[in-house]
Amino acid sequence: MAELGALPRKGGGHRETLRGSRDEMFPPNWPPRLRTWCTIDNRVTRVAWLNRSTILYAGNDKWCLDPRVVLLSNTQTQYSIEIQNVDVYDEGPYTCSVQTDNHPKTSRVHLIVQVSPKIVEISSDISINEGNNISLTCIATGRPEPTVTWRHISPKAVGFVSEDEYLEIQGITREQSGDYECSASNDVAAPVVRRVKVTVNYPPYISEAKGTGVPVGQTGTLQCEASAVPSAEFQWYKDDKRLVEGKKGVKVENRPFLSKLIFLNVSEHDYGNYTCVATNKLGHTNASITLFELSEPTSSTLLQEVKTTALTPGKGPGAISEVSNGASRRAGCVWLLPLLVLHLLLKF
Repeated sequence: MAELGALPRKGGGHRETLRGSRDEMFPPNWPPRLRTWCTIDNRVTRVAWLNRSTILYAGNDKWCLDPRVVLLSNTQTQYSIEIQNVDVYDEGPYTCSVQTDNHPKTSRVHLIVQVSPKIVEISSDISINEGNNISLTCIATGRPEPTVTWRHISPKAVGFVSEDEYLEIQGITREQSGDYECSASNDVAAPVVRRVKVTVNYPPYISEAKGTGVPVGQTGTLQCEASAVPSAEFQWYKDDKRLVEGKKGVKVENRPFLSKLIFLNVSEHDYGNYTCVATNKLGHTNASITLFELSEPTSSTLLQEVKTTALTPGKGPGAISEVSNGASRRAGCVWLLPLLVLHLLLKF
């Protein structure tokens, strides 16, 4: 509640007081209203309410055509009116005029209508190429005049980026993409908030190009990851020939920022350098990725590993520690015999 009042006027033992009150915030079914009154006595012969120079009520007679203005009381001690559904056009001076035996007197109160902030114009979502300039607009109304601020909704953004209706960004970067929040506040009600989405377009760049080594007959995967807005389209090449989906033994998996070239059964002719090309409407980039042969362990390598394990005292399965020299030699012979047999079998 905000109380509006006028200083009492004194003279000849006569006193009139004019006060008014206005409800500032109501639910929608309880619109704001103004009640204002004069305190009078029995020496008053005539009384009237005026808004500026317009007579609203004279005694019990209604002079205005506005149905929102009603007479609440006209007694020997009080003369009051009510204005329902108050809006900004009701702002201004309200005067209680009384006539006594001596001379007329008046008391006045000035109504100031406070209005919650409202955003009446805001920029649409925008898509712009990196390096260009943008201007965002947020126009708000209210009484008192609301304060407008812009804020970038981003984990890296700190605080407000602008305290103005207009937000100017010169040479925008991809890090400045995202939602921008406009807030309008004037302490009459909670701030109103609207958002604008800014999309910054930029050409692709490959952030990861991952080669791999695979034995013949196994499955191998080359991976290419690219960042771009709009999302990049991927193509794979070998020796200037494009690889297409459906080629025997080759599969391509594409996601918005990732492409995989999968070899289901690697053969000798699959090894070599491959080129990943990422493209969008702003440009393209490429990277070379290698699929190389990874040798499987041979029988002699396995034999050497087994020999090393078997002849290492105190380590591995069946190892004997803290024994005499004769016992140690016998243990070595027990392991060596089956190894020699295995070696002979592998030669055939």
